[in-house]
Amino acid sequence: MKIFSMIMIGFLIASSIAVSAVKNLLGAVIIFMVYSLIMAILWQQLNAPDVAITEAAVGAGITTLLFILTLKRIKGAKK
Repeated sequence: MKIFSMIMIGFLIASSIAVSAVKNLLGAVIIFMVYSLIMAILWQQLNAPDVAITEAAVGAGITTLLFILTLKRIKGAKK
């Protein structure tokens, strides 16, 4: 399991760099969602299922939904 955790940490670092490097806002939101899901997996690996569920629900779920709705509203205001 240690190798799996190291691979997930590598993906976590890559996604954190990618979210700041991407120019497309929707792409950045999607990468941020992937970051939150990887964090949820890592929390589960650390035997913290309550934190993992919260990270998945809030980080990948509600925050992503709010970001997408905000992007939709911003693009609608520019037209």
